[in-house]
Amino acid sequence: QKEDVVVTLLPAGHCPGSVMFLFEGENGTVLYTGDFRLAKGEAARMELLHSGTRVKDIQSVYLDTTFCDPKFYHIPSREECLNGILELVRSWTSLSRYHVVWLNCKAAYGYEYLFINLSEELGIKVHTNKPDMFKNMPQILCHVTTDRHTQIHACRHPWDEDCFRGNRLPCGLTCQNGNPLHIISIKPSTMWFGERKK
Repeated sequence: QKEDVVVTLLPAGHCPGSVMFLFEGENGTVLYTGDFRLAKGEAARMELLHSGTRVKDIQSVYLDTTFCDPKFYHIPSREECLNGILELVRSWTSLSRYHVVWLNCKAAYGYEYLFINLSEELGIKVHTNKPDMFKNMPQILCHVTTDRHTQIHACRHPWDEDCFRGNRLPCGLTCQNGNPLHIISIKPSTMWFGERKK
């Protein structure tokens, strides 16, 4: 049997280019999510999930995501996470220009929202040693820098953890103008919430 199926790609909000698949055919409508991270109310604004003034009837949802597990009972919203990180980074970097934050980002992509908001709110660009990875994302380019003398770093090195233990950033920076750096590490990761009961 043959059946025409319309496949629509919807933004998943997980990392740049991530999508959910909406399959529509004679036998119904199916949504396949993959990993996704949508802000509250964001699905309501997706026109392609609607038919006229109402939400399309979806017969099946395939929720294929890392966090479809009871141990991830509560994951704070992206806004709550951003506000917590902003508060911590602001209080640390305001102590002196030698107080530096290292964002220990394990994946290559998916942190753009964080970099852009930190840069906009604090007026501090985020150091990355691979700015070319963002060349197709012009909205982030003015928020990242190759200048190691900034107070927020997301630079990477194969032995990131070892570098940090030696009070050295992965880019190799240990001091500025002869003054030692005071470094804190923030690991932006949802996994943390699955490892704690409260």
